[in-house]
This record gives sequence, structure tokens and C-alpha cells, in this order.
Amino acid sequence: MKPTHLAPVVFGQFQDQPVHQVTLGRPSGLQAQIITWGGVLQNLTWPLADGARLPLTLGFESFAPYPAHSPYFGAIVGRYANRIARGRFTHAERTYQLDQNEAQRTTLHGGTCGFARCLWQIADLTENSVTLTLTSPDGDQGFPGNLTATCTYAIADETRLDLHFIAKTDQPTPVNLAQHAYFNLDGRPDISDHSLQIFADAYTPTGSDLIPTGVIQPVDGTGFDFRQPISLHQRHLAFDHNFVLSNPPSRVDRLRPAARLVSDKSGMRMQIATTKPGLQFYSGHLLNVPVQGPGARTYGPRAGICLETQFFPDSPNQINFPDTILYPDKVYAHRTLFSFDRL
Repeated sequence: MKPTHLAPVVFGQFQDQPVHQVTLGRPSGLQAQIITWGGVLQNLTWPLADGARLPLTLGFESFAPYPAHSPYFGAIVGRYANRIARGRFTHAERTYQLDQNEAQRTTLHGGTCGFARCLWQIADLTENSVTLTLTSPDGDQGFPGNLTATCTYAIADETRLDLHFIAKTDQPTPVNLAQHAYFNLDGRPDISDHSLQIFADAYTPTGSDLIPTGVIQPVDGTGFDFRQPISLHQRHLAFDHNFVLSNPPSRVDRLRPAARLVSDKSGMRMQIATTKPGLQFYSGHLLNVPVQGPGARTYGPRAGICLETQFFPDSPNQINFPDTILYPDKVYAHRTLFSFDRL
């Protein structure tokens, strides 16, 4: 008999459609709960010796707070994660105007009705994995081309969350998908007792509206140098920046180290590896969520941090950044691996 948690359960309603939740993994190891609205990683937990489970991400216990209050908690963001300046880009001598959902000046995470606010469909489900699909029509939020996207979450060896994105299009279009979880590895009110290491020798400085200037700047001698583990209590600054990952893989499907996050209080360690060239570090300094999470947790400034593996922000407008245009004869592929253990 198959485990009962294989069957999706109804988590809520969105636009008169059911939002389903699935549970992946076994009680003896890492477990993930995924909901179909936004492809959200609603809950990620680690087993403790006393039988309790330690939450590793921020989220809500019910659906209603997600569309009303979530700052992209655990969502799949796209069609283009991060920011596009002026909500505009030009390709093949044609300019496309996108939805400007951030201060009516930039396009953030794909627009007002980006992938994080869409209802994904379950294409496949096993005890340890779920594959979600989404179709984005031509003109969606101003983007050209009909795009089909799939996302597979899988629990591997009870210690790893393996994330695979695939996308295809019938017209050239920029694509940049990312997982937008907020991590907190000890359940405390903020992440001051964490240390962070980012495997990047450079970052992309920003100007107005947090749009990159186009410069790729070495981190050496700056407050952006996380090449060695740094206490987030020491580096108590406001970060929302893209880091240029070092040691490019020799093949597009090879993983490279991206970041390591450790809680001094719980001893939990998370290591991230990815096939993408960038890591957006958002320190969560603007968090101020009016709804509590599990265990009456409040989500104020720095309650969790985001470490989003992706292409660089505003790449469609930056000629010296990696090309993010997907063509009809190509496949967008992106893999990120989150590994957990206790020190």
C-alpha cells in the first residue's frame, strides 16, 4: 500500500480552484510540503531527537495569508526572477513593455501576476518527488511567446532537496526561474546567530531601484566579501545583491558551490550548489509580515534570508551579463541542490 501522504490534500481555494498540498520525504529525514499556488515550498523541516521537527524556512500554516501577505515565501518566481529596469527590454530591434509591479518603475519577479501567483498543476507525484507544470501564454505580463515550465522538487537521501526547472518557448523570450525560500535554521526571531559563506569573487553593484550598474566588481576589500564564513550579526547590513559565483562548471549541467549557511544555535548547516551563474542574497531587512507563522512565530526584519540561485538581474538590458534569452530550439534548464546536516 502506498503511503497516505502521497495523495494531495486541498490546502485552500484560489480563484474558485483548489490549491493542493503534497508532502515529500519520510519522518526520519528531511520533509517538504509543497503547494500548487506559486509552486510554493510551504514547509521544510528537519527531525529532532525528541520527535519534534525543526522548521528551516518561513511560511504560513493556512493558505489565506499567502496571496494577502506573503513576500514570495517559498515561491517559484518567474517568468523572470529579480528585476528588469523600467520593465522594458529590446530584442531583435523590438521593444517589449512589461508589467511594472515595483513602484511602477521596474518589473520584479515577472510582474504582478508572475509565476509566484499562478496555480501550477501536478504532473507527477511519488513519495519523494513532485513535478509541477505551468503554461504562460504569449503576452503574459508583457513577455513574448508561449512558455511551458516544469519544476521538480525531490528529497534525496533524506538530507537533500533537489530542484529542477525546465522551460520551453515558441518565441525568443527572457527566462530566469528561481526558488524564493526564506531560510532560518534555528527557529529564532532573526538570523543574527547564523554565519554565511558565499562562493563568489565578485558581485554586481546596483544603482537606483536596485538595478545593476553593469559593472562586475571584485568583492575583495568590500563589505560584500563572504568568501570566508561571516557572522550575520557582524555583517549587519542591508543586502539585496547578486553575487557572481566563482569556478564556472565545465558543462552546463554541472553543479558549482554557491553558499553555505550555518546556525550556531541549532548546529544546522545548509549547503547550496547550482548550475546557474548568480546568487541573489537578500538579508530580509524589510520583512514585516502581519501574520504569524507556525508556533506563533512572528516575521519581522531579518526573520529569514533568501539565497536565490539564478541569472543576473536586468540581464536583458546588460550586454556584458550572461544571455537570458530562450529560443524555440533550446531548452532552459536549471538545477539547484540544497543539502542539510547538523554539525
